[in-house]
Amino acid sequence: MINITLPDGSVRQYEKGVTGLEIATSISEGLARNVLAVKVNDTVWDLSRPIQEDATVQLLTWNDDLGKNTFWHSSAHLLAEALEELYPGIKFGIGPPIENGFYYDVDLGERTFSQDDFAKVEQKMLELARNKSEYKRQEISKADAIAYFTEKGDEYKLDLLKDLEDGSITFYSQGNFVDLCRGPHIPNTGVIKAAKLMNVAGAYWRGDEKSKQLTRIYAITFPKQKELSEYLERLEEAKKRDHRKLGKELELFAFSEKVGMGLPLWLPKGTLLRERLEQFMRKAQMRAGYQPVVTPHIASKELYVTSGHYEKYGADSFQPIKTPNEGEEFFLKPMNCPHHCEIYKTRPRSYKELPVRLAEFGTVYRYEQSGELHGLTRVRGFTQDDAHIFCRPDQVKEEFIKVIDLVLYVFKALGFEDYTAQISLRDPENKAKYIGADEAWEKAESAIIEAATEKGLRTVTELGEAAFYGPKLDFMVKDALGRKWQLGTIQVDYNLPERFQLEYIGADNAKHRPVMIHRAPFGSLERFVAVLIEHCGGNFPLWLSPEQFAILPISEKYQDFAQQVYERLQQEDIRGFIDNRDEKIGRKIRDAEVRKVPYMLIVGEKEQEENALSVRKHGEGDLGTMPVDEFIQTFKAKIAEMLNN
Repeated sequence: MINITLPDGSVRQYEKGVTGLEIATSISEGLARNVLAVKVNDTVWDLSRPIQEDATVQLLTWNDDLGKNTFWHSSAHLLAEALEELYPGIKFGIGPPIENGFYYDVDLGERTFSQDDFAKVEQKMLELARNKSEYKRQEISKADAIAYFTEKGDEYKLDLLKDLEDGSITFYSQGNFVDLCRGPHIPNTGVIKAAKLMNVAGAYWRGDEKSKQLTRIYAITFPKQKELSEYLERLEEAKKRDHRKLGKELELFAFSEKVGMGLPLWLPKGTLLRERLEQFMRKAQMRAGYQPVVTPHIASKELYVTSGHYEKYGADSFQPIKTPNEGEEFFLKPMNCPHHCEIYKTRPRSYKELPVRLAEFGTVYRYEQSGELHGLTRVRGFTQDDAHIFCRPDQVKEEFIKVIDLVLYVFKALGFEDYTAQISLRDPENKAKYIGADEAWEKAESAIIEAATEKGLRTVTELGEAAFYGPKLDFMVKDALGRKWQLGTIQVDYNLPERFQLEYIGADNAKHRPVMIHRAPFGSLERFVAVLIEHCGGNFPLWLSPEQFAILPISEKYQDFAQQVYERLQQEDIRGFIDNRDEKIGRKIRDAEVRKVPYMLIVGEKEQEENALSVRKHGEGDLGTMPVDEFIQTFKAKIAEMLNN
């Protein structure tokens, strides 16, 4: 007998060789019908694979990310089977799952493939899926694998085999299709009920421009047709919410080829929005004991050599700025932390004054490849709400928890309610990617795990996702359309203090090394604004909206009163404009709705006589008439409620 530990901590005994499907069946028939794969310790397995020793087991369904991953990996094989039937002689590269669906890189020879071919491939996939073909795993020798693909004439699989060791190679087959694959897979094709090809593009084999360009076919599948329909509806909604589209319509930001790719220009309304975010964060930071600092946009190459950033990221930076002095080089600032280390060093520090919290809205520059640039989410110049906390080792967990509180405050104020904290740790199999001693890494990782546990955060752990100098906690936020974004990060760093020889005098009158915590609740303002635009569809929280009201005079007779109201609202720091155009009031209301202005304040004869406003709310309609002072009080109460102060 072997002991199987389930996610709830319960332990069940089974005969040696029990499979994941048998465990699911022993729990409930419903689970057995829905289970897709099984996670055994830290590895996902096929449900039919025997478990030979004590293990921790998680049964994966469509509701689990790893379950979806397995479902889409198996669907890539189904796509390949359909393509092989429709295009005899086709050759296959790789077909991995991705965040939404999967793709397969294929060589069609002289044939072409376009959206006109999508429907017949989808139809063939569903036809094959109905056969309920079992995904069968077969261990095979390297010699036999080479012989199989040599006979088939598939040079891409032969190229992949070069990197594999004999004894570790497996084939998977379903129906008439056989593929080189590690797995795992779902039990059979029958659970795939809906399929949609999404896009077709070119992709060089192994990403090498000198290799042949293959056809990359993107697709997605679901266990129910209804889920596919809902997904396609969300995609249509996402197009409407695209921050590039709304950013242009709402006049928030722009790009110029003359200025340069990936370098956004903030327009007046976008600047107002951005400044509001900065003011919000500055106020929260001041309450939390942060001190503001400002550092230059460039620095000597030696600064980044000392920090280790040059070695790790030098190739991704803009080319150095050379001065007339021989050998003198400067770099556009790619990050703020080395500068803050130098600020810490400007005078001796005592243990009594720690933690020292330095905060800066610092603009940094990184040379992203042109093909990776995308609106505000991937740019070459961006501003981070950066701060670095220098503290004693015994203060790390407490400071880390305070930063978590700050991040959660930001999310609440901006309407992000669905998030997961990702604990990003070192890859234990590839420590050469990181700097610093094992002992420092272990301390830092423990502090993050303990802090996240104390705050009761919903967490996932990802090996290999740490920064090169330390582990981190990344907040993965779901927006209104269910898409995941990484917003906000907190990192513990024992290494930069060592590299910069940072010190403080302890209670024992001896010199000690502080620990450094990096944190950026927004991440970058550019990316944060992009995600926020798409999350709220341009309907920003009232406190953040660049234009909070539009005063709409019914005719020019009431423009003077409109101006009086405008000045009164301005005095109360309520932002907006007067629409003095010679247009009918209905047109003014429609235009204000399109501009997503939260409040439309209509003024005419009655309002002028009563010093009142006829108030309409964006998306809700008429709220009735109220005195100007009452509107101001109501408005401020809503802002205070949103910001919880």
